[in-house]
Amino acid sequence: MNRASGPLLFAQYAYPPNALGYCGPQDSDELLEYADSAVTDRGLVAIAQRFLGAWPYLSLIAAANARDPLDADVVEAYWVGNRLLDNVPGSLLAAHLTDRFDRPLKHGAADPVGLAMLGGRPHHNFHVFAVYPWTGLLRAGPAADPLRVLDSCRISWGTVVAVDNEAADVSVRPLRYDNGRLWLGEPTVRRVQRGSRGRQLIHSAQPGDLVAVHWNWICDVLTRAQVSALRETTAYLLTLVNYALGRPAVGGVLEPAVRPAVVR
Repeated sequence: MNRASGPLLFAQYAYPPNALGYCGPQDSDELLEYADSAVTDRGLVAIAQRFLGAWPYLSLIAAANARDPLDADVVEAYWVGNRLLDNVPGSLLAAHLTDRFDRPLKHGAADPVGLAMLGGRPHHNFHVFAVYPWTGLLRAGPAADPLRVLDSCRISWGTVVAVDNEAADVSVRPLRYDNGRLWLGEPTVRRVQRGSRGRQLIHSAQPGDLVAVHWNWICDVLTRAQVSALRETTAYLLTLVNYALGRPAVGGVLEPAVRPAVVR
């Protein structure tokens, strides 16, 4: 499998929410053009810097590992997870969050700064579960809309079952919520996009491929090692959030009632 450059890898994951108007600059077609043409230049780097949600995390990971923010390993660490995350102490992530936002990030028990100190990671799914307010809104009820946003915004993984023009059927484990706890349910088939206007956004994913999904788009074809990293990071972060909420998840996906280890 040919690995994309860091900027192109960023474009692959960042396009889906950008197309929906949730983050980044307004011209999502320009980002799609880059991802589709596999061209990297200063224009693409400038676009990446305008993603005010992701870019600070990339800069944090890069600084802790003496890398460039759009180094391919740095981009992979943020979206999927890899060993570079281990070099970002929880105290550094907490300081980053405190300096970054000009308002207190208080989401009840799931306070992002507190979760960072407990062992948070500068991963996209940490931002989704801990920094965005949606986890806190689950308890305010009804939970359906916050859960849908959390499940769509997190980076999930699955296996392609079938493909049809610009869409694909992918077997994924959906995010579930009940009685104050989050967990991953049994696999279910979800219809997702794999291209746009007759073009492939990234890969021509085929049945049997392992893929990353973001806002109902296939972002990348993953190796088994990448799936393992994403699965383990997601499970760890869910354990962290559920511990903070006082309701550790059960059912074999998360460790039962274990306090996450405090990291440096």
